[in-house]
Amino acid sequence: MRLGLFFVRIDRRRLLDAAEFRALGFSVSAGSAIVPRSNVTGKTVSRVHWTLLLSLLSLATTGLARADTVTVAVASNFAETARVLASDFEDSTGHEVRIVQGSTGKLHAQIVNGAPFDIFLSADVERAATIPSADNGRFIYAIGRLVVWSRDTTLGDENCLSIIENPGTRRIAIANPALAPYGRAAQQFLETYDLWERVQPNLVYGENVAQALQFAATGNAQLAFISASQLKNDALPRTTCVKAASVDGDTLLAQQAVLLDRAASNEAAREFFEYLRSEQGRATISARYYDLADQS
Repeated sequence: MRLGLFFVRIDRRRLLDAAEFRALGFSVSAGSAIVPRSNVTGKTVSRVHWTLLLSLLSLATTGLARADTVTVAVASNFAETARVLASDFEDSTGHEVRIVQGSTGKLHAQIVNGAPFDIFLSADVERAATIPSADNGRFIYAIGRLVVWSRDTTLGDENCLSIIENPGTRRIAIANPALAPYGRAAQQFLETYDLWERVQPNLVYGENVAQALQFAATGNAQLAFISASQLKNDALPRTTCVKAASVDGDTLLAQQAVLLDRAASNEAAREFFEYLRSEQGRATISARYYDLADQS
């Protein structure tokens, strides 16, 4: 079985090509059969070698049949964390995880209109709750943290929040509150401190929180309200200022996972859904600056 799995892990989505058979010690020529190189005599190949080869191919194709695909719609704030989780899951199961990222609002609309997703990792509970689930499959997989971030060297060690109180001509990027929970959370924070109306001339809107970060990372805005998990991005420019932007009693950033009806017969989807709330999955999520809900 180990040999069969070795064939599959080279690439579980296709059979081996001629070059790869040569690399494994078989002789391949145009229009001829594949034979073990060490046993080629010019006349015959032993029955033992043929039996071994056919067994290996049978095991490989059996493994391919068992490897399923799960398609996951992921809110932008969680996309990088989802990729880490998917990679670990793929390595341990052989299944394939496809990640489709976007704002929660747009992904929700796509699901309502029949998009072929198996799991929805929303950035809120409100929209997720309106989506039917398979076997009542839903839970809070993460609780996000909102921060203000900047790479602007003119800020030095200044408090990002004090800059927002008096932004001058500085631009402030947030996700669109109508589409993205992190945008709504940013709006709530600014309203709580009576800053929402004051900063209106300074605001630039991203479709999602990933785009809000992009605006600030490229210098098109001087500050951005983003997810703390985005600070884990290795490509992020050097941070000059970052501060938590929480509101007491804020529940806007509880993020719900939904096992969609389409996944009812997809074993890979069910396994990945359970992996998200496994001890290993929760440890990965926590390590990327998310809080966790009580699963008891």
